[in-house]
Amino acid sequence: MGTPDFARESLEALYSYGHEILAVVTNPDRPKGRGMKLITSEVKDFAISNKIKIFQPEKIRNNTEFINEIKKLNPDIICVVAYGKIIPIDILDIPEYGCINVHGSLLPKYRGAAPIQWSIIDGEEITGITTMYMDVGMDTGDMILKKEVEIGEDETTGELWSRLSKIGSELLIETLDKIKDGTAPRQKQGEVYTLAPMLNKDMAKINWEEFEAKKIKNLVRGLNPIMGAYTFLNNKKIKIWKVNDISKEMLLEKFPELKEYEYRLKGMDAGTVLFSDNKTGLYIKTIDGAIEVLEIQGENSRKMNIHDFLRGTNIDIGSIFE
Repeated sequence: MGTPDFARESLEALYSYGHEILAVVTNPDRPKGRGMKLITSEVKDFAISNKIKIFQPEKIRNNTEFINEIKKLNPDIICVVAYGKIIPIDILDIPEYGCINVHGSLLPKYRGAAPIQWSIIDGEEITGITTMYMDVGMDTGDMILKKEVEIGEDETTGELWSRLSKIGSELLIETLDKIKDGTAPRQKQGEVYTLAPMLNKDMAKINWEEFEAKKIKNLVRGLNPIMGAYTFLNNKKIKIWKVNDISKEMLLEKFPELKEYEYRLKGMDAGTVLFSDNKTGLYIKTIDGAIEVLEIQGENSRKMNIHDFLRGTNIDIGSIFE
């Protein structure tokens, strides 16, 4: 049971390893783009290519027809990877060896829908994959195996997502081997945990008045490539895709001419443009230093590196992002 490319990686591993895949359950096709063309999931695409039975129920809770179909298949185990729906007890109880899940964090940290994104937004340096036995709670089941990885200083959600999808597929195969030979551990999660709720557009707005440079960078990394962090300039929405965070000391070292105006920096609003031209780039003041914008997207435009963007768009020094 799974939907995006993260889940496809695990499905491919199961298939390559020779496990008998009775069926795939994935989300229904969704309209996307200007033409609202129906788009199939990555998991469905793989299942079609390899002639695997496919179910795409709109809902699974209290869906007697679908639940009966799964009972008829009589699976030994159900593997769930980024499916996108809560699995009800009627399905959890079907397989002899239960339902297991591949989760993109080191549980019990970051239970929920967006563990990879939140680990970056929160500035974590370590994350990983956990396999677990599923129960009726949200990622509350007993843990089986864990694999820890470091998060790169500049790593985006998209980059970490790709790395963890591969690690998750490998850990799933190892988990199944241990369940099969009876050596799989089972560890309770305990009462201390954190949540990783679904992302929303409101939280993607940069709060210049409160966010330090590092926090802005983490937000930008965490929302790349899903939706992008955004801000406004002259009432136009600007998306920011990549930045460097710069301390006040680094800023003064890079631009020594600022030292004689250092007293004025203190009174400047966060969000104020300090430098802006296609050679120097774009530097925006934060409450503790500045950010250097590396990739940007203007309203109704495409993503561009900052130097190309500033060749065609003028941003005045002293103007304020809001």
